[in-house]
Amino acid sequence: MSMTPELVAVLPAHKFDEARLLNWLQQALPEFGNQMDVKQFQGGQSNPTFLLDTGNRRYVLRKKPPGKTLPSAHMVEREYRVMRALAEHTSFPVPNARVLCEDSEVIGTPFYVMDFLEGRIHSHSALKELEREERMRAHHSAIDTLAALHSVDVNAIGLADYGRPEGYVSRQVARWSKQYLASRTDDLPAMDKLMAWLPENLPARDETSIAHGDYRFGNLMLAPDRPEVIAILDWELSTLGHPLADLAYYCLPYHLPADMPGMRGLNGEDLQELGIPSEQETIARYCAQTGRDGIDDWHVFLSFSLFRLAAILQGVYTRALDGNAANANALEVGKRASLLADIGWQIACEGRKPCAEKR
Repeated sequence: MSMTPELVAVLPAHKFDEARLLNWLQQALPEFGNQMDVKQFQGGQSNPTFLLDTGNRRYVLRKKPPGKTLPSAHMVEREYRVMRALAEHTSFPVPNARVLCEDSEVIGTPFYVMDFLEGRIHSHSALKELEREERMRAHHSAIDTLAALHSVDVNAIGLADYGRPEGYVSRQVARWSKQYLASRTDDLPAMDKLMAWLPENLPARDETSIAHGDYRFGNLMLAPDRPEVIAILDWELSTLGHPLADLAYYCLPYHLPADMPGMRGLNGEDLQELGIPSEQETIARYCAQTGRDGIDDWHVFLSFSLFRLAAILQGVYTRALDGNAANANALEVGKRASLLADIGWQIACEGRKPCAEKR
């Protein structure tokens, strides 16, 4: 729940040739300078992220993890593309992505470099580090920013081919089913049930927008002096997709336990006392911002989001076992996949009575 990102020495599994990187950056960014200190950010579980300090200026580097990775995962090239498009054609809050390197010979994997931004990052949506009167404003800024993202004209900013314009949830279920099966280490009955249930219970209405894919407070940067979103980070899972999948993912904390370390849940918290909106208030604000009368199939979007997150964490766990995860606590994080799948299956069953009979 830190307000400032945690920096550590580069983890042994992620070390690279810093002299070679410096030489490449001096060619790609002539203003970069002649010295560079490298530290690694902690908190993420996927693409390793580093602070590059030149003494006069700071940059952030994002790279693919070392070793064998799952198919189509860790696409830093896509992160770079979507951030550049948003920065160049809109006023949407993203970091300024400076340069992309697709040559794995430089540091072992493709990477990109962006400007460092001063701000505050809160990994838990309870926002207990903020004053009570600031928490509601921060949540409103987060949901308004998400609504603004979903209103961006992808054709106007050159992202019409950033993903398929239809069938997002169906494709994602198929993709994450394959990813989960490729990284499975133990039997998770709820995952098997969700893999069978979700294709038969897809949302009735298909929509398309830019979908961030991991929209939560841990990937939002607030201004140093006010509860306002100034940057959205970690675009690894972004594509063209159903906007309500993003909204459901953002609302997952309302369904996760508050008393389990690492789950970032709100279930069990007194939301009114905290001064943060309820799930229904969050949905209502999003609907007002996007001109919706309401949302159908909400339980499907929630179950899908929990299933996908469980599959992601299973991949984190497998990478940790292989020794190349991005975060030092990846083994503990990966073990939470089972709980997420169980909650997802429970929501699926509560949404439709025929499913409950099969529990």
